[in-house]
Amino acid sequence: MEKKQKSIHHILPHDLIHTIFLRVPAKHLVRLRCVSKLWYSLISDPHFAELHFQYSPAATNAFIFTINYTESYWALFIDDNNASRIKVVNPPFKNKNLVCDFKVLGSCRGYVLLHGNLNFLVVWNPLTGSNKRLSYSHIVSRRKHKGVSLPKKFHLYGFGYDVSRDEYLVILAWQDKDDHYHFDCFSLRTNSWINLDAAFPKSLGLMEWQPHGLLLNGAIHWLPLSLKAYRDAILIFDLKERAFSMISAPEQLVMSACSYPRLALLGGCLALYYPNKYYPNNDSYCWNTHIWVMKEYKVHSSWTLYQIPCGNFQPLCLSSNGDIIGTASIFSRKVGCFIYNVRRDLLEHIKKLPCQFPFRETVTVYTESLLPLPTDIKDTDNRPSESERCQTRKEN
Repeated sequence: MEKKQKSIHHILPHDLIHTIFLRVPAKHLVRLRCVSKLWYSLISDPHFAELHFQYSPAATNAFIFTINYTESYWALFIDDNNASRIKVVNPPFKNKNLVCDFKVLGSCRGYVLLHGNLNFLVVWNPLTGSNKRLSYSHIVSRRKHKGVSLPKKFHLYGFGYDVSRDEYLVILAWQDKDDHYHFDCFSLRTNSWINLDAAFPKSLGLMEWQPHGLLLNGAIHWLPLSLKAYRDAILIFDLKERAFSMISAPEQLVMSACSYPRLALLGGCLALYYPNKYYPNNDSYCWNTHIWVMKEYKVHSSWTLYQIPCGNFQPLCLSSNGDIIGTASIFSRKVGCFIYNVRRDLLEHIKKLPCQFPFRETVTVYTESLLPLPTDIKDTDNRPSESERCQTRKEN
């Protein structure tokens, strides 16, 4: 009689397979779910997904480039060999019968927040396809400004996670017909809107702030349009305490009266960046980008300046070696993805990008994950089944 061929489950114990999978990038685990029922059960377990997100050394930064607000490109930066893989992805509410404009508003734990033009928001994991649609029709009926697109529709917005409650929150600040400001958030755990007007500082001039919020350390951060008007320049909303606070920018930056600085997240640190002139000789000038990094959170003395010899440079993330990865627009005379070290040296220029003109507002960074949402996904009409997704991956 022929001996039965042993499967990998008879050779490797379950605990060892679990340990190995924790070191595998999330994008490969999605494919491995299709190998067997046992692997599918292990990889789909929420506890495993949380461990993988928190402790996996193989986390991959993904860049989403949005084109004309109707199509997005998923560009993954692979840190091992400084290569990129480009893949076209569509939002979960786009199909042949319905073409919706959309914009990426933020990212959190592998999910991105999208805005559609039909008065709804979508929380979506591009890797797994998990998504949830959030209606804000109650705001539309009371809002002062009609028929305008984001960011004018909301004065402030943000997307974050409260670890103490295992709760994803969408933050919106808006103005009603009577010129009253409101501060609301949507909880994905309770599937409901929460009014937070009591926490909102009444003296805050919402029209003077950039609407896009950045998540860091369990809080959403916003910047004013001009730093000169605010010494304590960075507005913070703590998702656990449901309270506001402010921290100051570097004095050199405030004194320069810089307009339209931008926020970024580099290596787990808060960063401010903006274009600045420098003079290589007396007859001409060039543009570079100043990047101030707060190396210790809320410690003012830890602000550190880096200069990149590229105008309109948008820092996206850091490589494992601490090099700065970012994009530049056509206005800088250089287009594409760039990798600089902290000594201003250009290490690599990746010219092949899905968008010829990657402006700042078109690029969103997130970390891939297998994490599920706290509540069951109800809007599954347009989502393919697991077997269909597996078949598609095999074909690709």
